[in-house]
Amino acid sequence: MDNHAAHRGTSPYYINRDLSWIEFNYRVLQEAQDPDTPLLERAKFLGIVSRNLDEFMSVRVAGIRNQLKAGITKKDFSGYTPPVLYKRLSKRIEKMVAAGYRTYRDLIRLMAKENLVLNRYDDLSASQKKSADDYFHNVIFPILTPMAVDLSRPFPLVHSQNVYLAAVLESENVTSDLPDDERYYFAIVQVPSILPRLIPVASRSHSKKQSYVLIDELICHHVQTLFSGYKPVDVHAFRLTRDADLEINEEEAEDLLEEIENKLRKRRRGAPVRLEVQKGLHPYALQLLLEEFEIDDAVYEIDGPIDLGFLTSFAGSVKNRDALRYPPARCIYPPEFAEGEDTDFFAALKDRDVLLHHPFESFDAVSDFVEQAAEDPNVMAIKMTLYRVSSKSPIIRSLAEAAEAGKQVTVVVELKARFDEERNITWARALEQAGCHVVYGLVGLKTHAKAILVVRREEDGLRRYVHVGTGNYNDTTAKLYTDVGLMTSNASIGEDASELFNHITGYSRHPDWQKISVAPDTMMGTFVTNIRREAEHAKEGRPSRIIAKFNSLSNQQIIDELYEASKAGVKIDLIVRGVCCLRPGVPGLSENITVRSIVDRYLEHSRIYYFENGGESEIFLASADLMTRNLTRRVELMCPILDPSSKDTLLNIVKMYLKDNVKARMLTSSGGYELFQNGEEPYRSQFRAEDIRTWKSTLL
Repeated sequence: MDNHAAHRGTSPYYINRDLSWIEFNYRVLQEAQDPDTPLLERAKFLGIVSRNLDEFMSVRVAGIRNQLKAGITKKDFSGYTPPVLYKRLSKRIEKMVAAGYRTYRDLIRLMAKENLVLNRYDDLSASQKKSADDYFHNVIFPILTPMAVDLSRPFPLVHSQNVYLAAVLESENVTSDLPDDERYYFAIVQVPSILPRLIPVASRSHSKKQSYVLIDELICHHVQTLFSGYKPVDVHAFRLTRDADLEINEEEAEDLLEEIENKLRKRRRGAPVRLEVQKGLHPYALQLLLEEFEIDDAVYEIDGPIDLGFLTSFAGSVKNRDALRYPPARCIYPPEFAEGEDTDFFAALKDRDVLLHHPFESFDAVSDFVEQAAEDPNVMAIKMTLYRVSSKSPIIRSLAEAAEAGKQVTVVVELKARFDEERNITWARALEQAGCHVVYGLVGLKTHAKAILVVRREEDGLRRYVHVGTGNYNDTTAKLYTDVGLMTSNASIGEDASELFNHITGYSRHPDWQKISVAPDTMMGTFVTNIRREAEHAKEGRPSRIIAKFNSLSNQQIIDELYEASKAGVKIDLIVRGVCCLRPGVPGLSENITVRSIVDRYLEHSRIYYFENGGESEIFLASADLMTRNLTRRVELMCPILDPSSKDTLLNIVKMYLKDNVKARMLTSSGGYELFQNGEEPYRSQFRAEDIRTWKSTLL
């Protein structure tokens, strides 16, 4: 227990959501620091830390700054006021950034030992300099646009999270006794984001070294070519982060798609949230940036290259260095289906449900299912939700082909999926052109449910085939995220799926669900009922237990219900990847609750909820985390697993994570995390999951 919590004016019962997120990003940073993690994977994790922090600053910190501007001083349920929280977050972020750059310098040294050399321009050999110079003149220079700032040319628009160079210049015939505003000239140059940040430069023939130079440094060295007649006094990088949250008034918007396009244009001019400046930036340049962005309370001086997000793509682009990566992933096609042209999903699903575990089982099975539905002349209709899809999605192609073939195709596209709005607008228009019915969800709610419904004409009448899942229909992230999905022809689930789509696309306000739970209508009630039921079982001496795996827990009502169940004697094991506002292990409150987080090769993304129920166990998969936004402001779907074999499979998956003693970290009552070490043989859940026999209850 954090003995100082009450003294700080914070709650001894709840952990602040944003501070909990900081702890999560530290766990990702620990993967970058772990010497047992392959070197290029460590670089990738450090890039993820940087990208995570970018989004956190542009959304969460931006929101807190808006509260400060509005003068809000009300405490949240964790006991923090916006001013106190902002101050504490700023200190934690500063420490995280410093730790990240220490890690970066360590990785650079280690990569050099492996003949992956990130050079300064001045350290290049003569032949390497010529190679780099040629690249600058032939590729970089034609793209660059120097933008002067003076009385006739106002400060240009600085795009959020793009790297720029701030150039302080002097006229070639300047006198040194002039004041700064008369002596210096100022311009900025955007570093082209379309090019890689690290440029490969040729090494000596037969050399094992792979050498690189930062594009920023290459431009700095040649900046004179952009400003003839002026002398560069100083050139250093900076980057601005803007408020990226979109406030959309859906009720007054005549065309939601057009409204979001307008908001996306306004996002480019969002209020400044953070200014990163490279160490050594000229004081004159810094003063101009501070005056322009009006952000003197959130300036981060960076000792190294600004924006380490480039490390993720760099780690993936390095060739012939497999020894510095994780071993190749083992991914099989689900054994319940025959891979190839002979696959008949409909015949297989008539006989049994199929539970899928990605990425250990290929997501191609889901794409192939939609493709077969599009081609099958007996399929009458296809309906599905789309939240985030890849840039070359085979599912989109299949939906378009199905519509062009005359099938009824309905697609619920969520235009408000943060940072994927533009891509989803593009898909929505393409699907409409192909003849699909495209719906943008319900006013005031994001549609986050993951569902596909296929209606097929068969000898005994129409039959519904359904896929529901915990992850997006994105074939790219399905290789990087762990998710589970259910494919079924169960009649009750099929009827519920039809009601769900009618609920979203029409005026069916409160359907009478048979099996599924849907937010914001019934899901909260289902969770509360099931948690209270476990508490009653415990009080009566019947078997009771809750095991839940999800991404975030921040809803106070759910936390309080779990506390009451713990006090009643229910053993509760939570596997929470990211934010957790519940304090486990507090005597008399949560001593029966454990919380663990697993950060490893894949992003843990599945949402699974298990209730012992007095020996009549129930287990669900869901699209929702236990956050207020999921339970009250989104259309979410939770589906029970009814087939006994699939129930066993899903429970085996959850138990596998509970056994992890390599990458699992346990949350303490103080809000910190400690590695889980139980003295048993090392068990690493993600690597064990590659062996399908460890979790598939029935092997075909």
